[in-house]
Amino acid sequence: MEPSSVTRQGAELDSDLAEILDGLSRPQKFVSPKFFYDQRGSELFDAITEQPEYYPTQTELGIMQANIAEIRTAMGAEASLIEFGSGSSYKTRFLLEQLPDLACYVPVDISEDFLLAIADGLAKDFPKLEILPVVADFTREFELPSPTKMPAKNVVYFPGSTIGNFMPDAAMALLRVMRAAAKAGGALLIGVDLKKDKARLEAAYNDAAGVTADFNLNLLLRLNREFEADFDVEAFEHRAIYNETLGRIEMHLVSRQAQTVYFGTDHRFDFQEGEYILSECSHKYAVEEFGEMVARAGFEVANVWVDAENLFSVQFCIAV
Repeated sequence: MEPSSVTRQGAELDSDLAEILDGLSRPQKFVSPKFFYDQRGSELFDAITEQPEYYPTQTELGIMQANIAEIRTAMGAEASLIEFGSGSSYKTRFLLEQLPDLACYVPVDISEDFLLAIADGLAKDFPKLEILPVVADFTREFELPSPTKMPAKNVVYFPGSTIGNFMPDAAMALLRVMRAAAKAGGALLIGVDLKKDKARLEAAYNDAAGVTADFNLNLLLRLNREFEADFDVEAFEHRAIYNETLGRIEMHLVSRQAQTVYFGTDHRFDFQEGEYILSECSHKYAVEEFGEMVARAGFEVANVWVDAENLFSVQFCIAV
């Protein structure tokens, strides 16, 4: 999981409602994880990253800190760093601090207000770096800005194991968009969560403090508040399991009883006891498996850095 702040009004709100209703109408009820991130959801996600069971955030940062000299060499001088789904993450700040000769930094996000606020803050902290924010849906090809200094190469940056939140076909489509942005001779610097012991994975998404449970259930509170639903949040419970066959963590919102949920007066959804809403999938990859995947998108893995426990990887892939 990885946050992406999104503000929607008017027609976009109607579009979101249509998407939610469609997902809940399927044989396996589903709500996109993008709806996790209202203000409370974003705060809860930040708290998740601080839980002792949740290894990805600190492990990825540790890998970058331990290997920053090699990362700097792989990127080379005068690169354009293009971050898909940019945020206020200190991993990005760390990277900017360690790459003083970047040609420019291009943060890409769908939420204009959020993006411009982050870009403004970074501009104050990095006054010598040209920062060119782009408001776009990064899952589709978009036009890159023209920097003052022509970059030697484009390096797409996608930290946080967010690639795992995409279903395999969607992940492939996104990697191809990244290949288009990197262009020939460019590269991709990406965080990839690795397959590992089931108990370790499930503990990361079922922390003892219950923060991930609150994060998952907050989705229902948001649906009530913004989309006129009437979920009884107490009648649902959080569950996260590792589906070994599909190689992914699944987050479920499980109905504790038979019940009916309404959206306004026009839409109703019946739940049986034990029936669940699939609220997120987080795919895990073996190093070789991910290498084969990016190869189909037009990249070649050049460097793989992992932690001592082989929990997580940071990979540098060259556009071929």
